[in-house]
Amino acid sequence: MEAFEILRANLLSPIVLAFLVGMAATLVKSELEFPQPVLNAISIYLVFSIALQGGTELSEVSFAEVWKPGLAAIGAAIILPLAAYLSARHFLKLDIANAAGLAALFGSVSSVTFLAAVSFADKMGHPSEPYLPALVSIMEWGILVALLIARLAMNTKGTSISGLGSIAIETLRGRSVILIIGGLIIGLVIGPVGFKPIEPVFKDAFRGILVLFLLEMGMVAARQLRDFLKLGFKLLLFGTIQPLVHGFVGVWIGHMVGLSTGGSFVFGAICGSASYIDAPAAVRATLPQANPGIYLTTSLGITFPFNLLLGLPIYYQFSVWLTGKLG
Repeated sequence: MEAFEILRANLLSPIVLAFLVGMAATLVKSELEFPQPVLNAISIYLVFSIALQGGTELSEVSFAEVWKPGLAAIGAAIILPLAAYLSARHFLKLDIANAAGLAALFGSVSSVTFLAAVSFADKMGHPSEPYLPALVSIMEWGILVALLIARLAMNTKGTSISGLGSIAIETLRGRSVILIIGGLIIGLVIGPVGFKPIEPVFKDAFRGILVLFLLEMGMVAARQLRDFLKLGFKLLLFGTIQPLVHGFVGVWIGHMVGLSTGGSFVFGAICGSASYIDAPAAVRATLPQANPGIYLTTSLGITFPFNLLLGLPIYYQFSVWLTGKLG
């Protein structure tokens, strides 16, 4: 009954309802749309806001609290893309380029899923640790690991230091990485006192703007779902089972490194997420032969709505169960 109540609470939250309304709008061919400049502004606000809040609270946290979760994030950035690559090669029977494309997305992080998980944890009364945005910025480097795997697997000359260095630079230039790192630094510098004057903008208004963004995400996901019909049942299995495996492992690791119930849940949620903004851009630039209809549709059309509707309650319930078993 408790699991059913958690699922019901998630499905009836403003975030999920807005997402479903967006999907319905696209499926009925509504004229509803957001201007692109508005969408860019909203996405920048959301990522920067959560990083700014995290940096502010991180300024009051000791190094002893964060070094273990930091190592866990580094390990996840290596293991997750490798696991996704091997699954894509052996289960989906994809070629190296397409398998690496999926690995880049599933080895990286969805900022929107992270934001939704943080909001869900707060709603359930188990808020996550304030330094989670720092772990997100570390795990963005899963993109680099996946592209390195591709270059090594193809046995090309592109594995030189200069080649990998250009990928690293492009990863650092990614919008989410800049916003997360920049927001964390600013929050660390200004602290709670400096954050107080801007709190109404970057904290009080956050959830309302997140609801608007999920409305747009629903429309985008519905458009990707149409492409799924052309790609087959195996992608559906990959897009749901792979994030579940990543998510369960992430929750377990979170508990092992000392994160709270909410923190372990959020860490599991970001491990189980898949990027659909920064990683696709890196894949297009580095592996142009990879098919966006495979990696983008799986990430945005399958995994993102699955996590938002079902994954978050499942990861949360697993985290609560582990707390009881290990506590």
